[in-house]
Amino acid sequence: MRQLYLSAAHKSSGKTTLAIGLCAALVRRGLVVQPFKKGPDYIDPIWLRAAAGRPCYNLDFYTMEREEIRQLLEQRRQGADVVLIEGNKGLYDGLSVDGSDSNAALAELLETPVVLVIDSHGITRGIAPLLLGYLAFGKNLHITGVILNRVAGARHEAKLRQVIEHYTDLPLLGAVPNAPQIQIDERHLGLMPSNEMGEAGERIEALARLVEEQIDLERLLLASVERPAAPLPPPPEEITSDTKVIIGYLADRAFGFYYPDDLERLVAAGAQLVAIDALHDPRLPAIDGLFIGGGFPETAMAELEQNCPLREAIRDFIERGGPTYAECGGLMYLSRSIRWQGREHAMVGVVQGDSVMHSRPQGRGYVRLLENGNAPWGRMRPAGEELAAHEFHYSTLENLQPGYRFAYRVVRGVGIDGRQDGILYKNLLANYAHLRAVGGNHWTARFVELVRRWRAQRQGEQIAVP
Repeated sequence: MRQLYLSAAHKSSGKTTLAIGLCAALVRRGLVVQPFKKGPDYIDPIWLRAAAGRPCYNLDFYTMEREEIRQLLEQRRQGADVVLIEGNKGLYDGLSVDGSDSNAALAELLETPVVLVIDSHGITRGIAPLLLGYLAFGKNLHITGVILNRVAGARHEAKLRQVIEHYTDLPLLGAVPNAPQIQIDERHLGLMPSNEMGEAGERIEALARLVEEQIDLERLLLASVERPAAPLPPPPEEITSDTKVIIGYLADRAFGFYYPDDLERLVAAGAQLVAIDALHDPRLPAIDGLFIGGGFPETAMAELEQNCPLREAIRDFIERGGPTYAECGGLMYLSRSIRWQGREHAMVGVVQGDSVMHSRPQGRGYVRLLENGNAPWGRMRPAGEELAAHEFHYSTLENLQPGYRFAYRVVRGVGIDGRQDGILYKNLLANYAHLRAVGGNHWTARFVELVRRWRAQRQGEQIAVP
């Protein structure tokens, strides 16, 4: 098994498109590729999963302990020939001034060599001090090669190659020309999700062909590190029961932001997951609980409004006390309406407020929350301990009816009103924050237990409360 970390000097260097192309190109060679992504990202992992044919897992210093990161990588790389970790932002970027949460720190933690992607637009000899500085700055980091992106042409490539060979010992693994036709469209939340683009498969194939033509894959694999399979760490403990519950989750062009390990933990805790298409399914299947993740509901708001039977069924399920958890786009869908670009469309309406889209982010980055004990699944952390999560939303919830209770006080971040997050209504919890079932935040097991208790109450069964 070989392991490689793909990073860059700064964000928007083309690292993600190259990571997608590398995954697909290696798969075309018959290799099993396991992708990982640093940080709290949904969109890049959707593309990497489509390219590799395996779920992409997030490695995040903010929400995970270091040992937890190592264990997740070890568990999910089983059976793979190549592990490809895609960084976020620049190699040495992070929240901490000491770099302890940077890409370099993660590469060091996982003992993984780095291939550096350099956006070469407008640079020639200046690439030498850039690379020499990056080599000198990371004392315990192994930068094992360079890929040039956005090369202007053969003459530009020749100059860059000459400079790199003269001033450094770094192997040049490839030079990718500036090719706008294969770039993945960007919009307000980064790269457009592959679950929304009908031509995603064609775009991935084009990236694979580009990588095969412009990157020396044999040298790339030699630049990676060979890692023997280690003993598989024990899986994290979950609340288990013989009683299976059915949890529906919205999975379509409007909703697709789910961490694969969160879905796996729901299953491990005793849930059977059923996918629901909010754009086309006219009714809810027979479910005991509902999970509505994030996405881009504003881009499909007319179709969501047109599917009135499903909106009414979801509203009825929540009004009857059906356990429901919603994040960000899910919160918007449950509000009265979404307003964007001069248009407004009705949504489920169980949350008495209106979602209004803005041109700039209204909440962005990591958040810290304090539980107040009001959540229907109870506390997850001891009183006074903060939950680590993240948010990224361009919408605000306006005209909110007074009197709502909330699950969290926002210590860092924005949430719903800058002070609180997590609207509570019957057995509904809906917040802008995205939770992840890591670092002691076992929301998946808690939610399954809530669903199990609600189903037992409906059926008149006796069930122990943990």
